[in-house]
Amino acid sequence: MEIRVPREVFKELKKEDINTLIRESLQRAELTLQAREEEFLKEKKKKLEEKLKEMSEEYGELLEFYHKALRDREFMMKKREKLEKENRELRKELEARKREIENKAREGLRKD
Repeated sequence: MEIRVPREVFKELKKEDINTLIRESLQRAELTLQAREEEFLKEKKKKLEEKLKEMSEEYGELLEFYHKALRDREFMMKKREKLEKENRELRKELEARKREIENKAREGLRKD
């Protein structure tokens, strides 16, 4: 790697210990990177917490919907049973009336 600096800056740098400057710069850069990473992680944690809250609310809504669907299913099954019972009774009545009409028709044919 090559670093170019103006002559005046280079003369001043020669007076100072380059290794010390680099170590200090690296320490500051390291601290800056740690701070940025910490901020990044905090932001990520915040987003994950928001997502978790959102998912928890959606789960609650789905659970509520599921329980309502179970109640509706139970209601519909009872209605279905009731309608089937009514249908059986109506068929019996219809069959009885049909036999009654057939019997009257036979009696009417016998009288002729």
